[in-house]
Amino acid sequence: MSASISNVRPKPDQVLVDIVDYVTKYKIKSSLAYDTARNCLIDTLGCGLEALEYPACKKLLGPVVPGTVVPNGAKVPGTQHQLDPIQAAFNIGTMIRWLDFNDTWLAAEWGHPSDNLGGILATADWLSRNNVAKGAKPLLMKDVLTAMIKAHEIQGVIALENSFNKVGLDHVVLVKVASTAVVAEMLGLSRDEIVNAVSLAWVDGQSLRTYRHAPNAGSRKSWAAGDATSRAVRLALIAKTGEMGYPSVLTAKTWGFYDVLFKGQPFKFQRPYGSYVMENVLFKISFPAEFHSQTAVEAAVTLHAQLKKAGKTVDDIEKITIRTHEACIRIIDKQGPLNNEADRDHCIQYMVAVPLIFGNLTAANYEDSFAADPRIDKLRARIVCVEDTQFTADYHDPDKRSIANALTVQFKDGKKLKEVVVEYPIGHKRRRKDGIPLLEAKFRTNLARQFPPKQQEAILAVSLDQKALESMPVHTYVDLYVI
Repeated sequence: MSASISNVRPKPDQVLVDIVDYVTKYKIKSSLAYDTARNCLIDTLGCGLEALEYPACKKLLGPVVPGTVVPNGAKVPGTQHQLDPIQAAFNIGTMIRWLDFNDTWLAAEWGHPSDNLGGILATADWLSRNNVAKGAKPLLMKDVLTAMIKAHEIQGVIALENSFNKVGLDHVVLVKVASTAVVAEMLGLSRDEIVNAVSLAWVDGQSLRTYRHAPNAGSRKSWAAGDATSRAVRLALIAKTGEMGYPSVLTAKTWGFYDVLFKGQPFKFQRPYGSYVMENVLFKISFPAEFHSQTAVEAAVTLHAQLKKAGKTVDDIEKITIRTHEACIRIIDKQGPLNNEADRDHCIQYMVAVPLIFGNLTAANYEDSFAADPRIDKLRARIVCVEDTQFTADYHDPDKRSIANALTVQFKDGKKLKEVVVEYPIGHKRRRKDGIPLLEAKFRTNLARQFPPKQQEAILAVSLDQKALESMPVHTYVDLYVI
């Protein structure tokens, strides 16, 4: 006969308490974190503007019911949509993630902390417009940057030691949790209500990684984070009504997250919450490619030039060896047919073959029409990955956080080009001096895709000025992006 289970409601799990204490009590004092958050903001919005050029993305945007306009609703940059904060969060989150070109965090779990901007910006804009309509003060863009830093930190610190991918769960679970926490605080929920909101995020159904891997890789990976951050806004609003939470959502025997979805293992933590993640986040500056391939693509661009200098073409290549880290092999080492754009930007062989042939890699290079070039698959078949255990160790080292790849080209005549090694991508903290000017240039390019020169200059004038941006009301800044 089994022992009876106590029905005494427990205190909230410590993981919940730590998250909520962080969002409600911790003061961000790092100027580096705020400066990086500003760069993250403009890069993320720029990625969303570029995504608007793709019909597959635009078809998902707008209100749930066509024609709906929400008075004092949140506006979607680059469009004329004005929506409720839940649907606006989905729109913004989908835009910024569509091309896999925004920031990245690599650890035991991978992810894109700027995905949280969907819920953060939509909620802040909606609150600001309603505050102004009532004669109250709007939120400022510094509030948005603060929320970004904290969402980055929650998602990234949990990801350091806890691999959700190894149990088949997608990293957007962390977007949902982080967005819920910071949005709930922004909405003015009490401490207990924020605990309830975060518990609802953990108890929620979590996305499988099915859509990120062969043979099912597909476009849901481009809107999954939009879905997660919008769900976070919804859960925070539910908790605001006084709806109850589930205090032992993680630790409950049999029915809690740990037992049901994490093989009974509790989360492990490497460090307390602060501003570490934003300060060390990785920017995708040069290539819209899954981040574990960024250094490989950079090496391939270098090798393209060396091939020309040597008087060789890709037809002369017998084999290409990619010396890499374990996570790269597990996620994007892929042979066989590639069925769509999402399949291609998660195949390191494809992302190396294209720049070797053409000298660059752009978002357009994943389209079906471009991928039909027979030279790509012919070269892809000659590319193999091998793990370098030191690269794997350096990838996990908190003081290095490298994402190393090394490419060796062997020709049919037996000769080889000298191996090209790139340990840190241009968007790495160790290469900020070189990277930020390129990030700003990328932002200028993306603004020019959607806006006339005068509007571009108005956006740039405030976006590149830390003090001016931080002091601007959220709705005033978002209005700069309205078509």
